[in-house]
Amino acid sequence: MKLQLNGTPVTAEVATLADLLAAHGYGDAKVATAVNGTFVPAPLRADHTLAEGDSIEVLAPMQGG
Repeated sequence: MKLQLNGTPVTAEVATLADLLAAHGYGDAKVATAVNGTFVPAPLRADHTLAEGDSIEVLAPMQGG
């Protein structure tokens, strides 16, 4: 299926948001995620089914002052 990951088109054979994160190296990373502009908490990623054309944002926390 074709998706947008952080604004970049990707093709992935995944079912859920958790699958996509694992496939792109974010499996154990502490990140925030949103699908089509809606925040998806970490405990719900394994149950969040992706659909053709979904736009996924993955944000890593930053330190600073």
